[in-house]
Amino acid sequence: MLSVEKIRNLAIIAHIDHGKTTLIDSIFRAAHVFRTNAKVEERVMDSNELEKERGITIRAKHCTVEWDDYMINIIDTPGHADFSGEVERVLSMVDSVLLLVDANEGPMPQTRYVLMRALKLGLKPIVVVNKVDRPNADPAGALDKTFDLFIELGANDDQIDFPVLYGSGLAGWLVRDLDKEPHEGMTALFETIIEHVKPPEVDIEAPFRMQICSLSWNDYIGRIGCGRVLQGTHQVGEEIVRTTAKWRTYDKKDWDVTSTSVGKSTHLWVTRGLERKEVEKISAGDIVWISGPDEITIGDTFSSPALENPALPPLEIEEPTVSMFFLVNNGPLAGSEGNAVTLRQIKDRLEKELRVNVAMRVEDLGRPDGVKVSGRGELHLSILIEEMRREGMELCVSKPEVITHRDENGQVQEPMELLVIDVPEEFQGTVIEKVSKRKGELISMHNTGTGIVRLEYKIPTRGLIGYRGEFLTDTRGLGIMASRFVGYGPWCGEVTARTRGSMVSMETGNSTSYALENLQIRGTLFVSPMERIYAGMIVGENSRPEDMPCNPTKAKHLTNHRKSSSETTVVLKVPRKLSLEAALEWIAEDELVEVTPQSIRVRKNLLSAEARKRAERRSVAVAG
Repeated sequence: MLSVEKIRNLAIIAHIDHGKTTLIDSIFRAAHVFRTNAKVEERVMDSNELEKERGITIRAKHCTVEWDDYMINIIDTPGHADFSGEVERVLSMVDSVLLLVDANEGPMPQTRYVLMRALKLGLKPIVVVNKVDRPNADPAGALDKTFDLFIELGANDDQIDFPVLYGSGLAGWLVRDLDKEPHEGMTALFETIIEHVKPPEVDIEAPFRMQICSLSWNDYIGRIGCGRVLQGTHQVGEEIVRTTAKWRTYDKKDWDVTSTSVGKSTHLWVTRGLERKEVEKISAGDIVWISGPDEITIGDTFSSPALENPALPPLEIEEPTVSMFFLVNNGPLAGSEGNAVTLRQIKDRLEKELRVNVAMRVEDLGRPDGVKVSGRGELHLSILIEEMRREGMELCVSKPEVITHRDENGQVQEPMELLVIDVPEEFQGTVIEKVSKRKGELISMHNTGTGIVRLEYKIPTRGLIGYRGEFLTDTRGLGIMASRFVGYGPWCGEVTARTRGSMVSMETGNSTSYALENLQIRGTLFVSPMERIYAGMIVGENSRPEDMPCNPTKAKHLTNHRKSSSETTVVLKVPRKLSLEAALEWIAEDELVEVTPQSIRVRKNLLSAEARKRAERRSVAVAG
């Protein structure tokens, strides 16, 4: 068994797209995790198909590398703010963090948030200034901003005295000094980890205890918990006491034990390389997987019956900020492109997701056609929808809505976000105007000297729903925006919603070039010729605020003077094809996104024009 002195546990944290997973690829190559002749994919830690496509890490993953007789446990964490809660829990398993900072962008919102949590836990980070070989890279400037951030977040003297490495995770080299050392290899990184990361402070002779920090599921075994063994050893089949605790107060200063139960472990695993390896015995210091008890939840303490008072404070599980309805697809094309699922099947799939996705909530409000699903943000929920779609399911989803609370004075509180925007100088006026209309409060404005202006806002989450696509259009794709949840604040009043109406089809059939040519003058089309259309489906965005009924299936009447060959002169613009996220942002309150394995459509909630008119008259009567 490996000595605890030879174990190092650390997490890699960074803002989205700053190069965490690519750096781990280089660490694997340097530590010879794979055979020399093995074919290894890029971003090997992004095992999920969606992660590979989007280039983001969705769920934290654990790997182990060996170097010079040392075993280094590395956890690759998500960089997007919607998954920040998982990062917080992971930090309780490690003794240090590798903080990745882009040499061009410097610290970004997610960097700040996760670093704050790491510093509060007393962890001493190792800073890696990544992508120093990129054009416009400013390693010294990025390091200065990082140092300022440490001071701002209240780092102590020991934490501020952090080791620094420079390099390129993509090219596979890291050095301590850019000017004096050759730009090759990862030896400097391994040496820095061994020197600066403390071995786990554990007592291997004490009774067994560990805390569950993340969950997995196996259809044959059930729920599997992951965590670090804090003390002692444990063998398969030995009795364990499962203790669950709960925060007593909202400020999370006091907690109570809510339940205890005794069971036995059935399987134990450790990670070696990228693979889980089943073992007979686990010991203090290592990060392990364990199964056995019927119920395992985040924050549970597993301990030996010999240990008195085993309970540890509960881990923080992030609260949802955004909700939407998942509905049965009742459109005319239901079942033609996938599996038309019933409400029971939707509930079963969501129940399966709840086993491992602790930040998600599902409420059955008694609707016969759907349930309310809440999550950390649009991306958190859209990832789930995309996974369901790829499993062959069809469903409809409503516009995301923020979840509000009331404070002790009865005032409505809504989720607020810190928004950081990097935008070329010529577009800053438009961006400032648009964000202000969405109730954004400008906190700071900084000109980087490279033609880029950085704007920081405090803005309600509502204000960001539907803005990303508009922002990319306004900045011609050159702007970068990132945000993170910072808590709840007073309701900010009405936010300017979409200013343009929908083109709503009145007929069912196939779209024609003849009809679309006339419609494209009135707005932006979402469909191409010969697509299947149904009444109530939205085929484009009107250039005016109101909805426009239309007939995209209209064909040219042929006579002796009007021949079908004249149709070939029709010139159509390329339609705007909405992705899932873009569709969720774009739709209005009375509209839905229809999701199938083959298509993403937008439609009215009520497909019948008469039904929509009746609903509008009722709402006017109620308002009056």
